[in-house]
Amino acid sequence: MKKRKHKIQAVAPGSIAEEMELEAGDFLLTINGNEIEDVFDYEYYIGSESMLMLVEKADGELWELEIENNYEDLGITFENGLMSDYKSCCNRCIFCFIDQMPPGMRETLYFKDDDSRLSFLQGNYITLTNMKEHDIERIIKFKLAPINISVHTTNPRLRCEMLHNRFAGEALKKMDTLFQAQVPMNGQIVLCRGINDGAELERSIEDLAKYLPVMESVSVVPVGLSKYREGLYPLEPFDRESAEKVLEIVERWQQKLWQKWNNHFIHASDEFYLLAGRVLPEETRYDGYPQLENGVGMLRLLDCEVTDTLEKMADIPEIPNEALSIATGELAYPHIKKQVAKITQQYPQKQVRVYAIRNEFFGEQITVAGLLTGQDIMCQLKEQRLGERLLLPICMFRSGEDIFLDDVTRAEVQSALQVPVNIVKSGGRDLVYGILGLDAKDEEPLSYSGYELKEMGE
Repeated sequence: MKKRKHKIQAVAPGSIAEEMELEAGDFLLTINGNEIEDVFDYEYYIGSESMLMLVEKADGELWELEIENNYEDLGITFENGLMSDYKSCCNRCIFCFIDQMPPGMRETLYFKDDDSRLSFLQGNYITLTNMKEHDIERIIKFKLAPINISVHTTNPRLRCEMLHNRFAGEALKKMDTLFQAQVPMNGQIVLCRGINDGAELERSIEDLAKYLPVMESVSVVPVGLSKYREGLYPLEPFDRESAEKVLEIVERWQQKLWQKWNNHFIHASDEFYLLAGRVLPEETRYDGYPQLENGVGMLRLLDCEVTDTLEKMADIPEIPNEALSIATGELAYPHIKKQVAKITQQYPQKQVRVYAIRNEFFGEQITVAGLLTGQDIMCQLKEQRLGERLLLPICMFRSGEDIFLDDVTRAEVQSALQVPVNIVKSGGRDLVYGILGLDAKDEEPLSYSGYELKEMGE
């Protein structure tokens, strides 16, 4: 078998690596005689009190470097951040959103990952079908946590059908091993109407609750259905009545589990409450918001953060008069309007128009802001009164870049609409600061980014 080696892309100035005369283009081979499988091996072995690092220089010469560890970062950046190839998904889930993507988008958007390492690095949810016993052993050895699991159903037969993988039911047993090793877990159920809801949802919650308190939370989110479903499994969207039935099950189990575990455990996403026309749960029922990335509690947290920020606002510079606008998805629109009303009541010198953008690109059943495209924003705001600035949430953009899902850039939107575009983080504090035109760079960063279609390498 070919031995692994990991190419160094950069060495930080003044770092231990620079002192050891490591350079870009060198290769790391082993640490203390151990081959490095990926970034987790690397991080584990550089935690040793002393290290013997075997390096292959760019000219092929082998160096053995003895390093006494004072627990500083070595200052090495590798060409592959994971130090391994990404593992692609071996399932063909009936609800997979990537299968519902139109042709012609950038290649990274079509890659289906199911890599347990991204669960720890990026918070991705994995199905366990791609994992071998060796992978489970490494998680336990390295004490990696939490692991986020796409469960969908605990019925083995149904899980095989939903994932189109004959091993999907058997893979559920890996949760038993993780539970016995006390590895913290979170779960996710993508709910498909008439398939894994109703009695099947009851069964899944009951089965997963047996993993408490090691499994810390489970989210229930409705399947996302784009207009590009030709030839795919026929799925129906949830409506008011079916969403209400989901909430009845979830809230009954919340009450039961709270009494025993002091943990509500099972959480329905905000979208179910909006579909059912129900008031969002009070903040305490979210147990500290462990499922924000799945859209659970984002709107309640937004409300709490806006209220808290406004109460603390004092001794700020004079706020000038200004007309501006905000664009968001149809799902969050009424709640953003509510928050804007609170802000402008306290600061009436800001006149803010809020626009709900229909998702023509993916279809009108997709209502979250993070799946809106630049072309829909430009088209629907072209003739609108936008004021001096347009605020857009950060979740609309590719991570770290000013690019929408359809590769339209912020600069192109600004040019088309003839208005500056400000990108605003997803928290309530950032919404207040964004409207008031204040600089929030010295504030604590948020720990979540809102609805987002994650891509490889981000």
